[in-house]
Amino acid sequence: MMLPKWFLALIVPMLLLADRAGLTQVQSVYLMPMGYGLDQYLANRLTSESVFSVVTDPKRADAVLTDQLGASFERRFDELFRRPEPAVEVEPPPLAPPAAATADGGKGPAAPPEKKEKEMDAEAIARLKLSSGQPPFSSFSRGKGNVFLVDIKTRQVLWSLYERPKKILPDELDRTSGRIVLRLKKDLAGKP
Repeated sequence: MMLPKWFLALIVPMLLLADRAGLTQVQSVYLMPMGYGLDQYLANRLTSESVFSVVTDPKRADAVLTDQLGASFERRFDELFRRPEPAVEVEPPPLAPPAAATADGGKGPAAPPEKKEKEMDAEAIARLKLSSGQPPFSSFSRGKGNVFLVDIKTRQVLWSLYERPKKILPDELDRTSGRIVLRLKKDLAGKP
């Protein structure tokens, strides 16, 4: 079934306005580390051209600017924006039996308390390392040219652009960030 042209003429502008509405709600952004340090150039351009306020505390941002989506982005996003979990009451461990109740009549060597704490710390660290199972966040081997603006509350991509630098030189990265910010300004203003 073919939709009438008048219907498309009505719906398409409404969809574009709805999409732009989410973008215009953004006032402050947090920049994730990007390949070749592009995030530094973007921060400079975004602030000098008064497009968005760039914040260094991710919890104060409305959106995140990143050059990568996927599992590693999701993990990093969760680390940055983890909601505090409700406090869980933990029962204290049972007390050790009195010295007279031990098999050797309380005369055996007792482990120094500091050694027990060190062993527990090492065990806790080992469990954390095993349970996380995630590689450290790195900006190595990224910078493929995509830039995404992601809403913090909804995790929706509000805006994206492909703008790959021709070379990995500071002047070219600055020009690339300038083109990205120019396009962002146009999209914020609703210009094609």
